[in-house]
Amino acid sequence: MKIKIIFPIAAIALIAFTGCKKDNTTTDDSEIETTFELSANEGIAENLTQDANEILNEAAFDNNLQGAGFVASTGQTNSILACATVTVTPASGFPKNVVIDFGTTGCAAPNGIVRRGIINVNITDSLRRPGSVATMTFNNYYVSGFKKEGTITWTNTSTTGIKSWKRVCVGGKITAPNGSFWLHEGTQNIVQTAGTNTPNFLMDDVFSITGNRTVTNAAGRVRVGTIITALQKKTNCDNIDQGIYQIQGPNHVAVINYGDGSCDKIATISIDGRTPRTFLLR
Repeated sequence: MKIKIIFPIAAIALIAFTGCKKDNTTTDDSEIETTFELSANEGIAENLTQDANEILNEAAFDNNLQGAGFVASTGQTNSILACATVTVTPASGFPKNVVIDFGTTGCAAPNGIVRRGIINVNITDSLRRPGSVATMTFNNYYVSGFKKEGTITWTNTSTTGIKSWKRVCVGGKITAPNGSFWLHEGTQNIVQTAGTNTPNFLMDDVFSITGNRTVTNAAGRVRVGTIITALQKKTNCDNIDQGIYQIQGPNHVAVINYGDGSCDKIATISIDGRTPRTFLLR
């Protein structure tokens, strides 16, 4: 994927004294560029997965699928689904199938983000009931021009006083607007760190994300990423705004920095102290 670079990276200048050293340098530079590419790809994939999580929460909220004590009312969500058609079957009992349809031509949420296509969700029980499982798949689904595929499964792992979920992504694939694509899979743990005392108001919800994932480009090159400082996703912000993601390269380490908690769509990547590159999360 060709990532938009806001600040150009400093050139890597290594003086080669022999043909062998020059070949090694070329190889190292190629590996570093691959790590830059895959790190940015993973940052985008993670952000789009969090976006899907927010859609799931809002759909459950709007359709009284959160659980006992939750009452949907207007003005308490991001209204992501304002332009979508949501169908829930059957009318009573579980499991339920939820179809979230943004249309074939796309529609813009109040924040201007354009989505199109369909998200299918199967929910075994109320979303916030411990042990419930929500399985999400995608049908020609796009966010801001990025096509999202794969299966995401949320299992509610909440305990007394702590709202949490285990999230497993398999067969994940993101296709960028320019046609390039990458694959991603992994297991993460989500903990709600704010908003648990106001269940009928989603806008103050904040989530912490830890875990790991692998990302693979079209050429089959693989990098493994681990969250070393929990990522933060606030419902009232469109993107992940805080946290550190470490990506392991063959002989180097990349660090994705999502920021200091300020709400924007910018993140940076640095490798072994080199000048950071800035990329956009969507």
